[in-house]
Amino acid sequence: MKASQFFISTLKEAPAEASLASHKLMLRAGLIKGVASGLYTWMPMGLRVLRKVENIVREEMNRSGSVELLMPVVQPAELWQESGRWEFYGKELLRLKDRKDADFCMGPTCEEVITDIVRKEINSYKQLPKNFYHIQTKFRDEIRPRFGVMRAREFVMKDAYSFHADYESLVRDGYQPMYDAYCRIFDRLGLNYRPVAADTGSIGGTGSHEFQVLAESGEDVIAYSDASDFAANVELAPTLPLSGERAPAGKALEKVHTPDVKTIAALVAFLNVPVEQTLKSIVVEGEEEGELVLLLLRGDHEFNDIKAEKLAGVKSPLAMASPELIRAQFGADGGSLGPVGFKGKVYADFATEKGADWVIGANENDYHYTGFNFGRDAAEPEFVDLRNVVEGDPSPDGKGRLKLARGIEVGHVFQLRDKYSKALNASFLDNNGKAQIMEMGCYGIGVTRIVAAAIEQNNDERGIIWTDAMAPFEVVIVPMNYKKSEAVREAADRIYAELAAAGADVLLDDRDERAGVLLNDSELLGIPHRIVIGDRALKEGNVEYARRRDNEPQSVALNEITAKVLEALKV
Repeated sequence: MKASQFFISTLKEAPAEASLASHKLMLRAGLIKGVASGLYTWMPMGLRVLRKVENIVREEMNRSGSVELLMPVVQPAELWQESGRWEFYGKELLRLKDRKDADFCMGPTCEEVITDIVRKEINSYKQLPKNFYHIQTKFRDEIRPRFGVMRAREFVMKDAYSFHADYESLVRDGYQPMYDAYCRIFDRLGLNYRPVAADTGSIGGTGSHEFQVLAESGEDVIAYSDASDFAANVELAPTLPLSGERAPAGKALEKVHTPDVKTIAALVAFLNVPVEQTLKSIVVEGEEEGELVLLLLRGDHEFNDIKAEKLAGVKSPLAMASPELIRAQFGADGGSLGPVGFKGKVYADFATEKGADWVIGANENDYHYTGFNFGRDAAEPEFVDLRNVVEGDPSPDGKGRLKLARGIEVGHVFQLRDKYSKALNASFLDNNGKAQIMEMGCYGIGVTRIVAAAIEQNNDERGIIWTDAMAPFEVVIVPMNYKKSEAVREAADRIYAELAAAGADVLLDDRDERAGVLLNDSELLGIPHRIVIGDRALKEGNVEYARRRDNEPQSVALNEITAKVLEALKV
């Protein structure tokens, strides 16, 4: 492709609203243009990147045995009502009516539509397993769209759905092949990623893995072992019970006046005690009306609501207790609470089990206890996992210690089981002629998000750094004075023709621009291989070659440059 026949629209500066590196660079490089909040036009340069990602995704999905179809963007309300998600999904579901006043929505996902298709088309175990996928536009009415296409309202997603006669088939024929296909996809894209065990969230089901591209700007935190393959979202990574004996009590229980002290930070400062010696109290609603559950963890640890929600006797979804109920059952307000005298269920985090002489709320406003000990001053609680892991915790698999890294979720695989197949009665006849509900899996990849995530992981002060697999063009030829120098033009045209004939994806930047503009654009656009042709080097029979990741260009003989680039591309 010649630049004069293409469309390049770069900017010197990113718009003020862009904060994330990928958002700034995608706008500056002219990959996208904003239309409205969370809505973007994919410009020709960006669309080439997007299509390359789609092609790799499609090739690996086909290789895995998944069958492509294409489901609509607009979906009927009755399917969502049948599954129970019409109201549950909330305001992110964009609802609309047609001219007949019938209700529809812009699909954020397609569990209902695909299950409706399968229940009408598949009725025998002989037709299972089956896996369908499509690459389609989705819409989620995000309350705060931000970071460009990283969290846009409209986006492109590859979603796949598998159907099985039993759970063993779901794991063997659906989940594992999709997990393996995702690894191949991200390997081919050249991304630094980790598959991590994850919570199933609003999608539901019994097991899932996220695929996280490692980047400092990531919204998610993942924990991984420094000595094994263990990796999990920090929200799901378990902590382990402490070994050894509990420290003996060394202090008597003493009530201390702590006026206006309502937080752990204020408590530590007021009493001049280590934060590790404090306990914080979190009060949530129990399963029974009016019942409260007290959760205790160390003052320096972060409460994990996903773990807490799964505890016996705790209301799901997790709900914090109201100030009125707290006051009625504890006799004090939040900031002064503890287990002494509390008659309800108490859970305490594993990290508190072996400690002694804690500082904790006294269930009297503006008072705390020092020297609190479990078993002596209050009944032994049930010790459980209540917190997020921290760096240095033992790995749950017993191998090594945990490290933390930030990541951007670009893919997710779920074992849905029968959540949607039961709701929509997707059944089949087994080999005994008995009706059974199908087992389901679902598997998503954020195609547009991959583009942004790749930039977050691969950029420098000059611009984007694409891998060969994702770059809009693999090679850019930058001829100096293309319009004025016959020698430069002839050399550029010849190299361009040779590379194109060999199958390389090459851009000849024949625009009538200053050398600085052409060179800066080539770096901003992140094209992996660059050939610079100028009169001075040509007189010596050379051109300049540089990889985008290299610091210094190198001089290469004109008659060798095509072979060198093709070798680098492995064409």
